[in-house]
Amino acid sequence: MREPILLTPGPLTTSLATKTAMLNDWGSWDGEFKALTARICQQLLRIAGADERHVCVPLQGSGTFAVEAAIGTLVPRGGKLLVLINGAYGKRMARIAGAIGRRVAVLETPDDVAPDPSAVDALLQADPAITHVGVIQCETSTGILNPVADIAAVVARAGRRLIVDAMSAFGALPLDARKVPYDALIASSNKCLEGVPGVGFVIARTEVLDEAEGNGHSLALDLFDQHQYLRATGQWRFTPPTHVVAAFGAALDQYFAEGGQSARLARYEANCRLLCAGLEGLGLRRFLPADRQAPIIVTWYAPDHPDYDFRLFYERVRARGFILYPGKLTEIETFRVGCIGAIDQAEIGQAVGAVRAALAEHVWREEPALQV
Repeated sequence: MREPILLTPGPLTTSLATKTAMLNDWGSWDGEFKALTARICQQLLRIAGADERHVCVPLQGSGTFAVEAAIGTLVPRGGKLLVLINGAYGKRMARIAGAIGRRVAVLETPDDVAPDPSAVDALLQADPAITHVGVIQCETSTGILNPVADIAAVVARAGRRLIVDAMSAFGALPLDARKVPYDALIASSNKCLEGVPGVGFVIARTEVLDEAEGNGHSLALDLFDQHQYLRATGQWRFTPPTHVVAAFGAALDQYFAEGGQSARLARYEANCRLLCAGLEGLGLRRFLPADRQAPIIVTWYAPDHPDYDFRLFYERVRARGFILYPGKLTEIETFRVGCIGAIDQAEIGQAVGAVRAALAEHVWREEPALQV
């Protein structure tokens, strides 16, 4: 039997070639591994549309490690970060900034409403202490796509600096570094690039990173030091996740062989269309309207049944070979279904069938145990 298909926003289902790349051991100081690291960084810069003004700094750990590293390195200790929040990951960015001692302001909108660039502009005009703005490109808690390019233009006109969390968008949704002014873009190996978890990375303007010496609140998460050491030696400062890096290299080779960003987006869009048509045909309702929905992950209202229990629903779908994702909303019962990973319309169609079969069982709570 095949392993379950992960309909999640990362970790996600990976290809056999990506898995196979982890079968070899690598020396972290070896020339071949250094060449692999350099190639991956160049490929990531290419995907970002970056040029000689940008660098790519890889970092051990999940994407959240890279978010904290970017904020802690690029926002000076006397700086102030305005975070645009319309979901859990915006809230996490603000929490990170506060935890490492940076001043924080927030502009929060409901989970189904994107931040308004004019409201951002008003806040920047009203508070000259704000030095940086943080925004999530695709808020994974719902799947909403935020207007990063419009926000970037507002931030640039105000003379402030932008940090973009592109975690669940990078590689599929375009954000050209030559056209969208940002100081840093943050993503990871295990989302739209279809690698495995364990590597985050930051694409930053070189001059901004070179000015960041001494900002860092952490030795391990200091992007300035990480970049300086990598530039001088070709090596990671501390032990890299070598097998993860090898898998990432294999995933990127497959990414370009598939046709790059446009091809990856087209496959995910096709997955999303089939998923939405299929689940809506079963009577389920999407949380977001189509014009706000990114083809990455789709949030669904819970089935309209008084005894619905996500855990049992999840287990019944899983027994049929598909792993769903719980909802992130606190006031509304939802679940989420990812459209990304090494899957296409065949797997999506099968997943719809699995959901149909689970819904047909009509029993949403376990019977109470008999008292003996």
